[in-house]
Formats: sequence, structure tokens, C-alpha cells
Amino acid sequence: MNKLIATLIAGLFATAAFAQTPATTPTTPAAAKAEAKETKAAVKAEAKETKADIKADAKTAKAEADAKKDVAVAKAEEKADKADAHAKATKTKAKAHAKAAKTEAHDAATTPAPAVVK
Repeated sequence: MNKLIATLIAGLFATAAFAQTPATTPTTPAAAKAEAKETKAAVKAEAKETKADIKADAKTAKAEADAKKDVAVAKAEEKADKADAHAKATKTKAKAHAKAAKTEAHDAATTPAPAVVK
């Protein structure tokens, strides 16, 4: 039993020694520069893409706002046109009524009274 425990403990120590990661090898300055350059290029590309997306979103929002503004202007013009048409119709009706009343008054004045027969 003692030999078994001793073997297990020795096995644990052996696996622990092999399981450790080796120390990182120092990178050469040229490799570090290349990696930094690559990272910098990737960041620039991502920033450029984000900026383009923001510009596109702004253009879309502006176009939508312009469209809404155009619709509002058209509705306001339509409402004003309706009001003008209504006012014109009211004025025309008033003129027609006045003309009819004048004609009736004129006809009543020019028509002789019916003779009363006894």
C-alpha cells in the first residue's frame, strides 16, 4: 500500500512538472512591429467602416426628415386650398342669392298689379 501511494504521489509530481507552460519566448522587435502595424491597420479599417455607417445613417435620417417635411407642406397647402375654395364658393353663393333677390325685386316692381274684377 505504501508503494502504491508513493507511486501515485510521484506520478502527480511528474505530471505537474510537464503540465506547466513553458516561458514565453521573447518576440523579435521586427515581429512586434509587424504585429502592431497589423493591429493598427485593423483598428483603422474598423473605425473607417463605423464612420461610413454613421454617415449612411445620418443621410437616411435626413432623407426621412425631408420627406416628412414635404408631406407636412403638401398637407398644409391642401388645407389652404380647401379653405380658399370654400371661401370662394361661399362668396359665389352670396352673390347668386343677392342677384336672385334683386331680380325678384325688379320683377315685382315692373310687373303690373293684377286687376281686380268686380
